[in-house]
Amino acid sequence: MGLFGDDETDAPPPSGPSLFGDEPQDAAPKAAAYRVLARKYRPTTFNDLIGQDALVRTLRNAFAMNRIAHAFMLTGVRGVGKTTTARILARALNCTGPDGNGGPTPDPCGVCDNCKAILADRHPDVVEMDAASNTGVDDVREIIEATRFRPLSARTKVFIIDEVHMLSKAAFNALLKTLEEPPPHIKFVLATTEIRKVPITVLSRCQRFDLRRVAVEVLAAHFTRIAEKEGVAIAPGALEHIARAADGSVRDGLSLLDQAIARGAEDGSEISAAMVADMLGLADRGFVFDLMDAVVAGDAAKALGYADDAYERGADPGVLLSDLLGLAHLLTRLKSVPALANSAALPEAERTRGAALAQVLSIPFLGRLWQMLLKGLGEVEAAPDKRAAAEMILIRLCHVADMPPPGELLKKLTETPGASLGGPVGPGGGGGNVRAVANGGAVMTARSLTFHDVVALAQHKRDVMLYAHLRQSVHLVRFAPPVIELRLEPTAPRDTVQKLARLLEAETGKRWTIALSNLTGEPTIDEAEGVATAAARDAALAHPLVQAILAEFPGARVETPVTHEPEPEPPADWAALIPPDELYEGED
Repeated sequence: MGLFGDDETDAPPPSGPSLFGDEPQDAAPKAAAYRVLARKYRPTTFNDLIGQDALVRTLRNAFAMNRIAHAFMLTGVRGVGKTTTARILARALNCTGPDGNGGPTPDPCGVCDNCKAILADRHPDVVEMDAASNTGVDDVREIIEATRFRPLSARTKVFIIDEVHMLSKAAFNALLKTLEEPPPHIKFVLATTEIRKVPITVLSRCQRFDLRRVAVEVLAAHFTRIAEKEGVAIAPGALEHIARAADGSVRDGLSLLDQAIARGAEDGSEISAAMVADMLGLADRGFVFDLMDAVVAGDAAKALGYADDAYERGADPGVLLSDLLGLAHLLTRLKSVPALANSAALPEAERTRGAALAQVLSIPFLGRLWQMLLKGLGEVEAAPDKRAAAEMILIRLCHVADMPPPGELLKKLTETPGASLGGPVGPGGGGGNVRAVANGGAVMTARSLTFHDVVALAQHKRDVMLYAHLRQSVHLVRFAPPVIELRLEPTAPRDTVQKLARLLEAETGKRWTIALSNLTGEPTIDEAEGVATAAARDAALAHPLVQAILAEFPGARVETPVTHEPEPEPPADWAALIPPDELYEGED
């Protein structure tokens, strides 16, 4: 070995005492530098990539058919394998095989000079640039200048630009021409976490691949394999906690696994789920179900007790509510798609306790729970005392847990016997079909229904055109539900009668007769309101005080008075207000 050889055993051993007279001693062995799991288990081939099956399949087919693009755009959240994929691509393009005669392959050998140099990040023809710190046009010009020269030792020169969305507008413009028509020996691999910030002119010149978040069950299985290789005993529940906290990122999950191993027991005992939950500041999954049970039961004391326990263990109040929010989403999914309870993708607690809890809850309740928790999270973040804010949210949830939705409340109110006019009225009692209905606090009977209620119904149903024509083009001749006689203005659409009949039939469940008449009928609603407005204006002009003001201020005039009468609301239960079918059938 030469003078600067790496192998220290090549140097001759000392033949006697040292310069200071002491006996030579064996040098202390150097401790190997620790490599974090994210680097130690970084994928080196396409087979090692997890959760990116579509990407791997497409690239393998491209190599098999020799249809390899000149520029790739890799996008996805942090830690899903964008830069790793770029390096695997560089090796696949430049691998020469163990015998040195191989060509581009989707399965690089890992033993040829190019593979080893790229894997060690020291190949001169694979250039990586971090666009976050090299954003200017001069940095891009250096790349463009380098594309003019052929590779030194590789088959293809590969430029990897990470976080490409950070480049300036001028830098993007300078890169466009080279990116569109690079020399045959050049490949570009661009990676970004913010694909929307990349100009469309750049995207159109690249073959785009969207790397997906890795599913929780896939991450948990991957971490299990790594823990076995490391000889670490860790509970499956702990790995599930880590996989959930990783949020689809393999790198983030491996960093958390590293932390959990370092935090583990010194005696080598199993790392428990509770230990990892404490490390992450999370509430135990079973604990979250217990808290949800207390909220659903409306037991505020028990819910606050669980919150106190979580706080003493170091759980963040916002994280506690966030866990409840996630559970509310899971229960809604289980309620909407019961087959999910048999899915192997869900942990045991979700499959058993989650399915049982979803069966006893309604979709309206879960929707209200979601909205209140979502709003509560914002309140906790903005509150000076997060713990107090979280407790207030839990108390609020407990007190509204048994509250029926507004629609059910109205139904119960209208169906309460005490709200009817003297209770049920039998045949011959003279009451006819009488029922109390909430309508602005008034009690309505069948004969109190008016044409204005019909117009208000059209407005309530958002039928803008029908509502406008009922006000402007319809003269009421006779209103005797379920028969309406009316005269239409010539400007009214021909299908006004049909639309009105369909609206009333859909609302009441009974057939209505809408008859056209040649009689004059009443003024339209707009005309009647115009007459009322004119009368109000005339009355105002005749008032002595107004006359005195007009005399004192020459040139003053009285504008049209503005009224603020609310639009009539449609009755709550139309069907109960319509006469029975026998009456309708006996009418001429």
